[in-house]
Amino acid sequence: MNTNAVKQSHDASTVKKYAQHAPRYTSYPTALKFEPLEEDIYPQALAVSKAPAVSLYVHIPFCKTLCYYCGCNKLVTRHNQKADDYLDYLEKEILSKRYLAEGKRVVSLHLGGGSPSFLSEIQHTFLIYLLKKHFTFELGAELSIELDPRNVDSAYLKCLRRLGYTRISFGLQDTDYNVQKIINRVQSTSHIANLVFEARTLGFDSVNLDLIYGLPNQTLETFKSTIAATKAMMPDRISLFSYAHLPERFAAQRKFAEETLPSSEEKAALYTLAVNSFTGVGYEMIGLDHFALSNDALAIAKNKGELHRNFQGYTLRGDTDLIGVGVSAISTIGNAFAQNAKDLKEYYQRLDNHLPSAKVGLSLTQDDLIRRDVISSLMCNLFVDKQQVSDEHRIIFDEYFAQSLENLAGLHEDGLVEITPKYIRVPESARIYIRAICARFDAYLNVDETLVNYSKAI
Repeated sequence: MNTNAVKQSHDASTVKKYAQHAPRYTSYPTALKFEPLEEDIYPQALAVSKAPAVSLYVHIPFCKTLCYYCGCNKLVTRHNQKADDYLDYLEKEILSKRYLAEGKRVVSLHLGGGSPSFLSEIQHTFLIYLLKKHFTFELGAELSIELDPRNVDSAYLKCLRRLGYTRISFGLQDTDYNVQKIINRVQSTSHIANLVFEARTLGFDSVNLDLIYGLPNQTLETFKSTIAATKAMMPDRISLFSYAHLPERFAAQRKFAEETLPSSEEKAALYTLAVNSFTGVGYEMIGLDHFALSNDALAIAKNKGELHRNFQGYTLRGDTDLIGVGVSAISTIGNAFAQNAKDLKEYYQRLDNHLPSAKVGLSLTQDDLIRRDVISSLMCNLFVDKQQVSDEHRIIFDEYFAQSLENLAGLHEDGLVEITPKYIRVPESARIYIRAICARFDAYLNVDETLVNYSKAI
């Protein structure tokens, strides 16, 4: 279906009805279900892995200033030398994990944080040296990075391009000063526009802009300006993230009052405005919250039904193991998840004492694998082929998921999901409800109190 032909609008009562808490489903089971690891999980996980290649994720936790909305694992400091110590520990972890990629090539590298642009050009050059020293990169591997535009200039972009980066992402978030001020992220829109232009001149394959809807002081009128600025820059990709308000977990979010936040109905209106605006100028909608120009690799993969989802969001490769390095980084090896210690001091201590960097994780059961495939198909394609799932996992879909289908009844009656003997399909107009729909297949959400650990689905 051509997403450009779909104009979205959402009834306020329906939004309110389905705006319950639900995971974002970058994984299934979610990271909140990881359990303490009593032994190294990797050898057993590697034994069942059939991945022909690997992807790398490096977490850089440092930020020079604190953005009050942020829920990422970060450490705020202006002491750049802390990154030198961190790089030394990254090398220790890399040495302990390089066997996970033995005989395989790295097809993609992603740096997240925190702010990876906290690293100086020299530090960044050393990091790439470390990675290429200990891993074998495929010719033409995709290298991507998340950047805080306040810490980036033309010289830094040139350095990244020399190091082989092919894809970059700038945190635009919102262009309105009153929104920027309350979230403690005042930045120049013209500076970001200049960076986008420079990135194109330097030949990066893809430039992404991150936007957030549901921030304090955000209104339809102010968000129109953010959308207009984004369209003027015409990035290859756009990420439209829903602000996750969890002040009990992230203390900085307590700095603004609840009444400054848009309601679920207002958030749905912000989302609808963005979707209609971006698809109206030629962007393809990808999954729940991404957009790409029709000639972008992500849009091409989506139209071929080859889209996948992992802890970094939507991706082209679903056949790789993911090796995560750095504090709080998550690895996916075979049918297992493993996450490093989230506290920097503990992360260092584990490496100093030759302990596995992973502190928590999970080996997936057969039920996990079946439900993961269904949820991933919904998140990527808004569609599930019942027979395909049945054949692959040797089940009878409607019998296996009898409870889930019963839980979908209300959404079906409200026209938000189509259920037939052959398939489950979410209409384009109901895309905003996809997290609530996926939650009906989540075996870990039978207990209501677990839901409050997640942000609202809308």
